Amino acid sequence: MNNFIYQNPTKIIFGDGQIERLSKEIPANSKILMLYGGGSIKKNGVYDQTTEALKSHQIIEFGGVPANPEYEILMEAVEVVKKEKIDFILAVGGGSVIDGAKFISAASKYDGDTWEMVQTRAKIDDAIPFGTVLTLPATGSEMNSGFVVSRRETKEKLSMGSPLLFPQFSILDPNVINSIPERQVVNGIVDAFNHVLEQYMTYPIGADLQDRFAESILSTLVNDAPKVLENKEDYAAKANFMWSCTMALNGLISQGVPTDWAVHAMGHELTALYGIDHARTLAIIGIPHYKHNFEAKKEKLAQYAERVWGITEGSLEDKAKQAIDKTEEFYHSLGVKTKLSEYAENIEKTAETIEQRFTDRGWSGIGENQIVTPQDARMIVEMSY
Repeated sequence: MNNFIYQNPTKIIFGDGQIERLSKEIPANSKILMLYGGGSIKKNGVYDQTTEALKSHQIIEFGGVPANPEYEILMEAVEVVKKEKIDFILAVGGGSVIDGAKFISAASKYDGDTWEMVQTRAKIDDAIPFGTVLTLPATGSEMNSGFVVSRRETKEKLSMGSPLLFPQFSILDPNVINSIPERQVVNGIVDAFNHVLEQYMTYPIGADLQDRFAESILSTLVNDAPKVLENKEDYAAKANFMWSCTMALNGLISQGVPTDWAVHAMGHELTALYGIDHARTLAIIGIPHYKHNFEAKKEKLAQYAERVWGITEGSLEDKAKQAIDKTEEFYHSLGVKTKLSEYAENIEKTAETIEQRFTDRGWSGIGENQIVTPQDARMIVEMSY
């Protein structure tokens, strides 16, 4: 296991009815920017619960943060923060809203070009404190310090982060899942599943506990998350699903081990180019990525086959290949398609475009061994057609 330093300052408030605790977590004299998405919180009761809990606080609302938070819209919120002298941000939503809050938190205090801040992953020296009320389990953004942001003008989707961008607290009430459309629940399952794979599906390093942590999250998502689709009144299934999504990307399972993230890098480009749901881009890219890098990943693939899918017969290579097949079958069982051509038209130049973008950014090698070159990315994307 590699050396590591791990610190996660986010306070988690988990369970039924916990939104009412908001007033105890935000100082009474704070001027709050309440950030949310398309307005679903006003239909599912979360908005009412939140505003009731903060009725003694001063709140300015900013709605309309889209899925894949857009730079142009978030900059409008930055202007509100500066004009109104906001000193606390409350993100009420899923990963896109929470990611948006992180960008706003940093950009509002950044003395320079804010898109360049993202492009260069600039050091953040100051940020506005923020908390979250999670409404969609998926990204783990409620307990980590990273975010992604898209820019409509350039069709780019980039990521960055900072130790200053951990939420001060996050409220996780599994009952919010009751009103989430099935498509979004499915996206959450696939997103969290891939977050774990990006930190697990590399090569053995003797990190037994980290492997078992990762495998337990994968197994829980396989066993419990589909129960949520069958019955949203199953509180135990909802709780296990929600907590799995958070644990998948709060930094714990990545400590001391190599991580990949090449699937995300390529998947982000598909979202930027075609507007495909983030989770579904991971399903599109993940399968050909593992096939293309089979030799480098076959030992962990075989271990995953045994421990998550119960595949014990055959050679190491046989088990590794079956693991890829089982993963694709799992996506299909959720109704998630795994070919780019099933989501977009006129895709012939996609692989070349992504290769050029990676080359232009100087991404000469990504993945756990930096062996995925721009040319490899082109081949992987072509395999996804």
